[in-house]
Amino acid sequence: MHEMALCEGLVQALEAQAGAAAFSRVHAVELEIGALAAVECEAMRFNFGIVTRGTLAEDARLDIVEVDGRAWCMQCGTTVTLRRFGDPCPHCGSLQLQVLDGKQIRIRQIEVT
Repeated sequence: MHEMALCEGLVQALEAQAGAAAFSRVHAVELEIGALAAVECEAMRFNFGIVTRGTLAEDARLDIVEVDGRAWCMQCGTTVTLRRFGDPCPHCGSLQLQVLDGKQIRIRQIEVT
């Protein structure tokens, strides 16, 4: 369950930003998670609630925006949408796909005081 470690890293990033931007409380965090990032969003929500206890983000809301994966098919030259690794090209069935987007985990926005 690497989501726990991801949430711990998220709290560390929030604490570092709090020092740099002089805020003391995080009320909400918006994360962008790509479909190909191998992250279970429900596990992130669960672990975020645990990891933030006693921190500047305790009781903060976690909003997750899921982003589809995108890949370029080397067989037919089409850019396609992927929901997970291993999916074939929906146009030609090829598995020769070069991932373009969807592996990211990114903080999009934080609401602070």
